Amino acid sequence: MAWKRYNSSLGLALNKVAGKVFRIGHLGNLDELKLLGCLAGVEMVMRDVGYPVKLGSGVGAACAYLQNNTPLIPSRM
Repeated sequence: MAWKRYNSSLGLALNKVAGKVFRIGHLGNLDELKLLGCLAGVEMVMRDVGYPVKLGSGVGAACAYLQNNTPLIPSRM
């Protein structure tokens, strides 16, 4: 569903974390703003499949974290 509706690649985790986490396929091309867009897409996909997520909740939490912490990209430190 994520690929068809939002052109986004999400993968299910295996082994001990199966059913608890998922993987975001970014192929190494990721920065803070791309991460926020990706989280918005994840929230929409979760709603599409029936998970009761409040749209914007994860994006808002990530924005707050990014504003108050060291940049994620080491070259910007």
